[in-house]
Amino acid sequence: MQTVGQEISFLIKQFDFSKHAVSLDYLTKVSAVYSSNIEGNSIDLNSFMNYQLNKEKFKAGKELQEIENLIEAYQFAQENPLTETNLLKTHSILSKTLLIKSKRGKYRIEPAGVFGKEGLVYLSVEPEFVKQEMTSFFSDIQKLLNETLSEAEVFYFASLIHLRFVHIHPFRDGNGRVARLLEKWFVGEKLGKQFWKIPSEKYYKDNQAQYYNAINLGDNFYTLNYDKCMNFLTMLPNCLINW
Repeated sequence: MQTVGQEISFLIKQFDFSKHAVSLDYLTKVSAVYSSNIEGNSIDLNSFMNYQLNKEKFKAGKELQEIENLIEAYQFAQENPLTETNLLKTHSILSKTLLIKSKRGKYRIEPAGVFGKEGLVYLSVEPEFVKQEMTSFFSDIQKLLNETLSEAEVFYFASLIHLRFVHIHPFRDGNGRVARLLEKWFVGEKLGKQFWKIPSEKYYKDNQAQYYNAINLGDNFYTLNYDKCMNFLTMLPNCLINW
């Protein structure tokens, strides 16, 4: 991470936010589309933007509404501080088409696993321990928010927050979408609102196999090996290249 860390400040300077005239509003929609695509939503960016231009002529189906809800969640996060209460609110917003009302913005009370074609790939923490894990998780985030961090450290901890959240898997559904939003939320809190523009969701979608492989650090919550997390931690800085 030391070599990558030395490059992050250079990549941020090269990114040059001032030359990107594209509005945050548009790029938020881009983020929501690609994040949804990672989870299997079939609406591509061009189709979604054309729908936006002709909303009055279409009835939004489930997949379109799913993206609309995620956009609303991003917009809420962009205007509010990163806290556990606000994170639960973002989940409540983005999960309107994913979960029944009683499950939105609430930590899961069911076991949660990740399954592949060969069966169970990863088993997360038991539901009775989710709340204490999230309390500890946000205690660590608050400490980081109160500390002065270098740009490299911000990207490092943002990626680690993303990774740890996915492993806790605190919600019945919507965990991946929240994790990617949360990562960017932390960067925006520490480095400024313009960092909501970075194309992390598109990068993860374009490199989806690598993204999932890098998340996999063990087959259950208690055997995770974070010594092997370097492949994941280097993905976020790479989203700044060739923008």
